[in-house]
Amino acid sequence: MTRHHRVGVVIATRNRRDRLAGTLRHLTDLPERPDILVADNASTDGTRAMVARDFPHVRVLALTRNHGALARNHGVRALDTPYVAFADDDSWWEPGALARAAGLFDAHPRLGLIAARTLVGPENAEDPLNDLLARSPLGPATDLPGVQVLGFLACAAVVRRTAYLDAGGFHRVLFFGGEETCLAYDLAARGWGVTHCPDVVAHHHPATSGRPGRPAQQRRNEVLTAWLRRPVRYALARTGALAAEARADTTARCALRQTVALLPAALRARRPLPPHVERAARRLELEGATV
Repeated sequence: MTRHHRVGVVIATRNRRDRLAGTLRHLTDLPERPDILVADNASTDGTRAMVARDFPHVRVLALTRNHGALARNHGVRALDTPYVAFADDDSWWEPGALARAAGLFDAHPRLGLIAARTLVGPENAEDPLNDLLARSPLGPATDLPGVQVLGFLACAAVVRRTAYLDAGGFHRVLFFGGEETCLAYDLAARGWGVTHCPDVVAHHHPATSGRPGRPAQQRRNEVLTAWLRRPVRYALARTGALAAEARADTTARCALRQTVALLPAALRARRPLPPHVERAARRLELEGATV
């Protein structure tokens, strides 16, 4: 059986060898047989040796340091498939989902990113994000499938490679945690469609303990994304709200410290959204549909 050379899968990982092995088993069994690339963020737990031994058909991009979410950028550049699906070391794709995504990209040339429906855990519970995306007030577009959105879950997204590279991929300032919104903004700003297509399905089995520091990183990146792409008044308001919370909340305090440290880099990279994308972002917030 030949591999599905239209779709590749990029997995960013660091020091989660055993969970990665489970993900690779699921992806290897897919009927689409996609090209799989592991972008390894300088793991020290034997990840690379495990992949070479147990999954010799899987490519490993051995990064020399931890690039966070930017490992996906390196992975996309290393592949030559027209479409790329992302997975984390605790997520994988439903059989047939990647073929469905490829068909949607083939049929809709402006489509840049598909935000899939995500099923969580062995119970296949609906991720709360599914309903939020499905109810997006941005509605459908005549030349796109599904409903237009400005957010997604990275481990449940499929991109058109040329669109992803055109938008610059995940932003270097954000590193990791809530990095998706800025990419959605950048795709829309470049004219690419970002849509939720619930018939493309991903599975996510996150560890119950979560990742240390993740909540602070997400809060930090909400504010940094505002400085990178939103009006100054909006960014100031988000920063002020975080500072107010930091008086009594340790997570907010940590997020504020990180924000202050990274703010000069965000200001240097600042590129406000074009008016039509800014209006869409405001509409999502006004109607409580932000991701």
